Amino acid sequence: MKEALIWAAGGTGFTFLMSVLGASLVFFFKNRVSTTFHRVFLGFAAGVMTAASVFGLLVPAMDETQAAGGIGWIPAAGGVVLGIAFLMVMDGLLPHLHLGESQPEGMRSSWKRTTLLVSAVTLHNIPEGMAVGLSFALAAQHGAEAGVFVGAAALALGIGIQNFPEGAAVSLPLRQEGFSRVKAFLYGGLSGIVEPIFGILVVLAADLIRPAMPWLLSFAAGSMLYVVVEELIPEAHLGEHTHAGTLGVMAGFLVMMILDVALG
Repeated sequence: MKEALIWAAGGTGFTFLMSVLGASLVFFFKNRVSTTFHRVFLGFAAGVMTAASVFGLLVPAMDETQAAGGIGWIPAAGGVVLGIAFLMVMDGLLPHLHLGESQPEGMRSSWKRTTLLVSAVTLHNIPEGMAVGLSFALAAQHGAEAGVFVGAAALALGIGIQNFPEGAAVSLPLRQEGFSRVKAFLYGGLSGIVEPIFGILVVLAADLIRPAMPWLLSFAAGSMLYVVVEELIPEAHLGEHTHAGTLGVMAGFLVMMILDVALG
């Protein structure tokens, strides 16, 4: 387990660093951010998360189940449903506010607008950390088998790449809302801190309940797909028919697919 924890800490630490680097773009842009730029960022993140869910999580989950003599689609489908249900419950309970919206979602609270804004992004980073952590836990369970380990590394690389524009997609709009550049950078960067936290937590859980690994992988996939469909794709289009968000989704999907297939 020690090896898996080190790998997961390294992988999720990388994804967190990419969020920080993305958030630093707030120091290089003017106060206003191009709507097209914002749409492409969100679309790209959606595409990467979709491909990561399929190639990096669901396919390995089905392979693991079939290798053990089980029916591959059962834990895959069941885990996705549980992941979606988890995010729906969290969405309904955790107070949060999406950028551009005036009314917060979740339970009523006295939290400040800043806290509510960061809460929304932080909630959506949880499944990404889980995905990277579980992938490295799976690699450790396979004795660092080259193909599985490289697949986990590809997933971490892909999510790290999409975290760069995601970090910018947090800090730049915050700057537009009147935050100082330093404060917008700090909030944008720290929104990704939950990834190392949940990445390490799921490694600990996976070691305790190894037979549930396919379910855990699918759970992370379902959580990420919920974020994509519920938030990223709608926000990438902002209620309008536009090619910018669509092309961003396609580009992100292709990048993650190539990383997983070429490196795995």
